[in-house]
Amino acid sequence: MVTFTSEQLWQCLSTVSDPEIPAVSVVDLGIVRELRWQEDETCEVIITPTYSGCPATQVIAESIEQALQSLGVEKISIRTQLSPAWTTDWMTAAGREKLKAFGIAPPAHCVSSEQSSIDISGLSNHTLPDIECPQCGSSHTRLLSQFGSTACKALYRCNDCLEPFDYFKPH
Repeated sequence: MVTFTSEQLWQCLSTVSDPEIPAVSVVDLGIVRELRWQEDETCEVIITPTYSGCPATQVIAESIEQALQSLGVEKISIRTQLSPAWTTDWMTAAGREKLKAFGIAPPAHCVSSEQSSIDISGLSNHTLPDIECPQCGSSHTRLLSQFGSTACKALYRCNDCLEPFDYFKPH
């Protein structure tokens, strides 16, 4: 049996793209929570989907399994763990930069910080946190819709370059 280091396994999984946002990996998004070896030499991968009803969860699990098999890992177990719930705080800094380069504004703040406990219900666009345009960098943007191309994104428009863009909502 070939033995793999933790670093090799994490590096392998960092090549697994998110099916909905292929510019970022499942490691970048923080979906892969833990890797561990079981006594029977099974590589167990614990994943937490971005939300419990995520339609891509099965595809993600299959992609992880295929990546590890291509590395040479023979016995693999993928376990979904819903608690604690996934949060945008789990995204890596590199993942946030990749989102921005892909044209999606990354979350503007951390959910776990006290400053992020903003209740946006009933607020006007003028009182929402500044969201930087991923195209031109301007923070002169406005919310068009709380619902973007997926449930985790809102739709914004930049008032300077006039480009619409998705914003990955913090949660």
